Amino acid sequence: MIEFKGVSKAYGGQRVLRDVNLTIAAGAFTALIGGSGAGKTTLLKTINALIAPDAGQVAIKGVPREGMEPHTLRRSIGYVFQDVGLFPHMTVAQNIGVTPRLQGFDGDEIDQRVASLLKLVGLSPEMADRLPSELSGGQRQRVGVARALAAAPRIMLMDEPFGALDPVTRGQLADDYHKLHRRLGLTTVMVTHDVTEAVLLADRILVLADGAVIADGTPAALLRGHTDKRVNALFDATRRQAKRMREAAGG
Repeated sequence: MIEFKGVSKAYGGQRVLRDVNLTIAAGAFTALIGGSGAGKTTLLKTINALIAPDAGQVAIKGVPREGMEPHTLRRSIGYVFQDVGLFPHMTVAQNIGVTPRLQGFDGDEIDQRVASLLKLVGLSPEMADRLPSELSGGQRQRVGVARALAAAPRIMLMDEPFGALDPVTRGQLADDYHKLHRRLGLTTVMVTHDVTEAVLLADRILVLADGAVIADGTPAALLRGHTDKRVNALFDATRRQAKRMREAAGG
């Protein structure tokens, strides 16, 4: 579904991506983890052309991204980020309906799409007429997911989507999104600083450091250990938490 061939990027002479080569299969849930400045968000944004690499190529379903119109590409790829970015002067329904309207859907089609998406993300129909300021953080993030799904994308990009939420809301929304990922057959690429979140949601984890992929594996494989000390350091806290939970439960 997504292929990176020798992708590199620099800002002010400092390289933030270094010759990245990888393929992400259709239907995969891939998490990008690593320290601040590792290149996670930059790599994510090369997929939907928010950032252009200095060298290399990104292809979507075998088609070089450079050959696609950026606005057309972005409408076909859902994008969810931590601050949500809902239009404050628009209702929930209007926010979700932005992309279908740009795609030429008529009013009735948009209304039907909004209603089905609200149900899909677990929001009641009466939410449609509310403004973002009238919603909780979790509700706003659910609207953000619905808006990203409005164009029926096959790819979803998520940049710290649940990071600003309280632990209970974060866990519930993460679980609900994972169910949507499976139900809709999406290809999801998620940036997160939370290694435990990556372990619980993703079927593949890529660890970045200094703009390069230094580890690539399943959560189980990476939890068992890695030859790179930087990778092990990231997973140590998660391993300790799991051990303490087992001990607390008497296991």
